[in-house]
Amino acid sequence: MFSIGEFAGLGRVSVRMLRHYDAIGLLRPAYVEPHSGYRFYTAGQLRLLNRVLALKDLGFSLQEVQTLIDEKLDTAQLRGMLRLRRVELATRMRQDTARLAQVDARLHMIESEGHMDTGDVILKSIPATRVVQLSGMAAGYDHPSSITENLSPLYPRLMQLMEEHGVTMTGAPIAWYEPAPSGPDDETIAVHAAFPIGEAEVGADTGMEVVTLPSVEHAATALHHGPMSEAFRTGQTIAAWISDHGHRAAEPGFAREVYLDCPPGEFDKWVTEMQVPVRVL
Repeated sequence: MFSIGEFAGLGRVSVRMLRHYDAIGLLRPAYVEPHSGYRFYTAGQLRLLNRVLALKDLGFSLQEVQTLIDEKLDTAQLRGMLRLRRVELATRMRQDTARLAQVDARLHMIESEGHMDTGDVILKSIPATRVVQLSGMAAGYDHPSSITENLSPLYPRLMQLMEEHGVTMTGAPIAWYEPAPSGPDDETIAVHAAFPIGEAEVGADTGMEVVTLPSVEHAATALHHGPMSEAFRTGQTIAAWISDHGHRAAEPGFAREVYLDCPPGEFDKWVTEMQVPVRVL
């Protein structure tokens, strides 16, 4: 057994916190010495402490933690709950970060008007790609926060489904967009979160859609560095290049983004290839 001080050190918590957990019945010592009142804990109780701390750090109150612990959730159930809460918190953080970054990026674009460098745009062909995907609807390209809010949650869900059904990705994540099917006057767009899967077998009841993104003969492409809330910067660069070279954006568009490097939480370091199909004139 370990004294309360030793156990606190192993669990990276304070003695005061352990005493509080004992007082509210959340984590009681394995043994209390009758005469001295010294508390002692076992190594096995570190597992319970880790669960308490994980739930607490993800925003659950101690009362909620107590309820979850008392329900004796198995590892799979707890993992599912933590993943769900993690997605919720991560989504909220991305939304707040995106709103702030978008203001800064718009100011930067205004300051650089008339000095846009289109030299980094490359015209290339894109091969057909077989993917699994989940889809949603967003308000339109003029509402980047709506795109983020509706697209971002699809990826963790898609990854979970792929893991459950043993489907392995063969390339970088893709986002692609198309106009809403309701008509040309509707600015709503369909957003698709996708992972390339090569020739992998995918059952019909997995909850994932299997599609083959068609090849694109000509696409104007450029690398976007930074968060996707600022993607309009690179989008304007591509648009200027298309105009300067006398080309036209292909109808109905089907713009794509390939997330080449996306360190979790480090949005300023993201590297995304933006692809806009064009008609070469």
